[in-house]
Parts: sequence; structure tokens; C-alpha cells
Amino acid sequence: MLASSVIAGLNHLLADAPWGRERLAPFAGRTAVFLVSPLEIGLGIDNDGYFTQAVAAEPDVSLELPLASLPKAIGGTDALMADIHISGNADLADALGFVLRKLRWDGEEALSRLIGDIAAHRASTVARDVVSWHRQTAQNVVENIAEYFADEQPLLVKRPALEELAGSTATLRDDLARLDKRLRKLEALR
Repeated sequence: MLASSVIAGLNHLLADAPWGRERLAPFAGRTAVFLVSPLEIGLGIDNDGYFTQAVAAEPDVSLELPLASLPKAIGGTDALMADIHISGNADLADALGFVLRKLRWDGEEALSRLIGDIAAHRASTVARDVVSWHRQTAQNVVENIAEYFADEQPLLVKRPALEELAGSTATLRDDLARLDKRLRKLEALR
């Protein structure tokens, strides 16, 4: 059920992205498996460049993402790409990676089909403003909490103090190394 929902969503995005279907169409009949343990989604590609549900013992390409990497999705697909382990057909993997990185849902366009261009633009602007306000509020809360624990209840160390401590530690380490070297020379002279 999850696989069919994912495939339906991807195909909905591909319907508005002819460039993506053109990029995938040469790989018709090929299969790919996306693994995010314990989930496994098998994808096939049809002649029109759309995805189909596929189960293959030996997929043409396998893309595996560690479960621990999922929080990076907040940063977008590019943030996840470094953690994906790819094996199999390099050309298919490249085409899939390109299409999945570039595929975007244009919510305003989809909404305009239902309520018209002007209303969709206004609704999208309000939604973007709300999301921006939430992000800014969350950032302010995190900064205030960090400031509280750094200044009011010093549980955190400020960066300048940490850098000063690191510098002092490095100087002490070097001084101890020189002292150790001198002591060894003196012991060798005895």
C-alpha cells in the first residue's frame, strides 16, 4: 500500500514534468529498489517514463538509505544524496537521481486548477508566510534556549571560550612535549 501511494505521488509529479518522463523512458522495463530499512519499494519504468510497481529478485539498480539519515530530509533531497548507497546500472541510477532531485510539486499550479490563478497565488503566499514565520519562530526559540544555557544557567560553553581553551590546551601539550624531550636528553647524559 505504501509503495503504491509513493508511486502514485511520483507519477502525479511526473505528469507535470515531461522532461522527467523523457529522461526515464529509455529505461522502460528496468527496475529499481529503494531501501530504507525495513521499507523496500520496488519501481519499474514503463514506456511513457512513468513508474510502475515492480518486484524483482535482481533489480537493475538498488538505492539504499540508512534509516539514521532520514532527519537530513529536512534539508531537502540534496542533503540525503551523500548518504545514499547506490549499486547496479550507473546510467539508470544517474537518470533516477537526476529526476528525483529535480522533481518538484508546484502546489500553486495544482491549486490554481481548482480555485483559479489569483486565489491560488494568494493562498500560496499566505502558506509561504506562515511556514516562514514558523521557521523564524523556531530559530528564535533555539537561539534563546542556547543563550539561556550559555549565559543564565551556564551549562553550555560559548565558542570563544572553547577556542581559548583549545588554544591553551595545545600550548600546554607542546610545552609538555618539549619538557619531555629535555628530560630525556638529561637522562641520556647521566
